[in-house]
Amino acid sequence: MNTISVEQRGQFTWCRLNRPEVRNAFNAEMIAELTTFAKNLPSGIRAVVLYGEGTVFCAGGDLRWMQQSLELDREQNREDAKRLAEMYFALDRMPVPLIGLIHGAAFGGGAGLVCVCDYVIAAKDTQFSFSEVRLGIVPACISPFVLRKIGAGHARALFTTAERFDTGKAYDVGMVHQIAADMTEAQTIVEKKLQQIAECGPEAIRHTKNLLFHLLFASNDQQQLDQAADLLATVRVSEEGQEGLRAFLEKRKPNWNRG
Repeated sequence: MNTISVEQRGQFTWCRLNRPEVRNAFNAEMIAELTTFAKNLPSGIRAVVLYGEGTVFCAGGDLRWMQQSLELDREQNREDAKRLAEMYFALDRMPVPLIGLIHGAAFGGGAGLVCVCDYVIAAKDTQFSFSEVRLGIVPACISPFVLRKIGAGHARALFTTAERFDTGKAYDVGMVHQIAADMTEAQTIVEKKLQQIAECGPEAIRHTKNLLFHLLFASNDQQQLDQAADLLATVRVSEEGQEGLRAFLEKRKPNWNRG
């Protein structure tokens, strides 16, 4: 079964994360499928809606995928991290608006997905967290997009504490643009937003997205991708990174949190 499901609804594409049994957590297959989807968007599409099947939008990294990283050397981890970074860049570079329809939870890499969306509607009971440092790793691949979305001040506070926060705070820091009472209302808001997009010039939107990308990523995007992959690979194979992931997988406290 595919890890994502793509449905055309007129001028719009709805992309569903399709691993509800693991709360739509990333694995290598989902990363590859999202990257391929983002890089091969059919012509004539006016916008993409990204959402999750089941009770949670995206819980971050899949346990088995993270466990496999423990067995990889630094270069293998670098290639794995680079594929993750490429997924975010591919989604960000799509020439049409990416609308996030968020519910349940968006943790770690899932919160990163929220930050590559151009417009985000979230159900009011959604929980968020940039949870990487709790596992002894770093939010390297998502950091360019999070910094751009919420600014350095909020990113520093949320990255270094891994705190869990609600939709109200996500709205206050700029991750979320509209809060819905529930998913029924959220769907209605999405439909209205898509209608607004349909009233705009498609080429004007494409040029605007390209302009924003170049203005907001002043440095070379390939350089940023490589730097993020290098850092994540280094931390994954470090003593602390290995201990943090093993503790998480073994459902115990890491050695820095036993006292």
